Amino acid sequence: MFGATGNALTVRWWRAVRLLAPLLLALPAAAQTPEVTAARIWPASEYTRVTLESSRPLQYRAFSLQEPERLVVDLEGVDPSQPLRELADKVSANDPYVQGVRIGHFKPGVLRLVFDLKSEIRPQAFRLAPIGDYGHRLVLDLYPTQANDPLLAFLDSLDAERAALSGAKPADEPGQTAHGAPGPAAPARKAAPRFIIIAIDPGHGGEDPGALGRGGTYEKDVTLAISRKLKRRIDEEPNMRAILVRDGDYFIPLRTRVEKARRVRADLFVSIHADAFVRPHARGSSVFALSERGATSEAARWLAKTENDADLIGGVNLDVPDPYLKQTLLDLSQTASINDSLKLGRAVLDKLGAINALHKPHVEQAGFAVLKAPDIPSILVETAFISNPQEERKLRNRAYQEKFADAIFGGIKRYLAKNPPLARDRLVFNP
Repeated sequence: MFGATGNALTVRWWRAVRLLAPLLLALPAAAQTPEVTAARIWPASEYTRVTLESSRPLQYRAFSLQEPERLVVDLEGVDPSQPLRELADKVSANDPYVQGVRIGHFKPGVLRLVFDLKSEIRPQAFRLAPIGDYGHRLVLDLYPTQANDPLLAFLDSLDAERAALSGAKPADEPGQTAHGAPGPAAPARKAAPRFIIIAIDPGHGGEDPGALGRGGTYEKDVTLAISRKLKRRIDEEPNMRAILVRDGDYFIPLRTRVEKARRVRADLFVSIHADAFVRPHARGSSVFALSERGATSEAARWLAKTENDADLIGGVNLDVPDPYLKQTLLDLSQTASINDSLKLGRAVLDKLGAINALHKPHVEQAGFAVLKAPDIPSILVETAFISNPQEERKLRNRAYQEKFADAIFGGIKRYLAKNPPLARDRLVFNP
């Protein structure tokens, strides 16, 4: 009797399994349906970035249409979540490339995003794995096919300024009379001045906010504010000019920051940051240079890894080849640059010590990717600990930002007084 009852229960159990199997099999598929949890757009003169963050990797198809210019992105198995519906409202009127966004179902199971464009663009689309506070991300970078090159414009402005200061004209020729007869010889021109070029790199930006202070201060905002003040201070000097590697709230990969400095043949490279640490009492200013032999301290190694992770957080398209991948950076030229970087760092650190406590009394070294220009003395300045509430207040204060900028500028001036840069011809670097 016990056996018969057991067999009957077994039969009923298998019948229940057969009835529930379709529902059980459907559960994982439903759980795997991606949801767009955030949608962000970062307009800039160089390019506009759109980021779609989701619970699972998005399956997508992207293509361009002309007359009028549009970028179409089809998302598979995605519903129009609240962040997606709000994306259109985030398009700024002064976005250089995006006019607007339209969202709707193209067909069952496919959600279509249409970006109405102001001009022809060269899109790049790629996915990023979760890191830090970010989940899965689909990144759309919209580059103009014909863009004004800010670096070339900077070099052109220097040429025009040099010509004006030397008395040269755009087409200098010997003097002639109105009828073409030879006239008096043109007066001798003064030698064109040689400008010292400083590349200022505001750390982080856009999708990569950097550290966050307890009072809600973003590192990327502080670094840009101090960098702009430093540029203004440098440009006031008759023989110095500065260029900002980033002049807005957008992301730039580390290798691109190095490339920009080399394209304008910068004499010095200064990367501005605001440190963070797990303990809120950590305080003080620091200056770092590149290392050939590993980090000079565990803290420097940790910081270098944190800063180098900016590419993972900000999002870099790994399908684009790195122009420095095959280049041996730590050669004799790199060694000389590191030695000069240490001298520059000491001069800046001394000046910072006059306005703020120093975290370490010497220049530290580690493998910072942003300092790897083999022919430009480069330093990374951690102005203060944004994770320290007292120092965060300093970093937010405009007057104190001016003090930081003046201190860095004073260190640059002291270094240049003892180490004048060699003459350089104009060159646009093209890897």
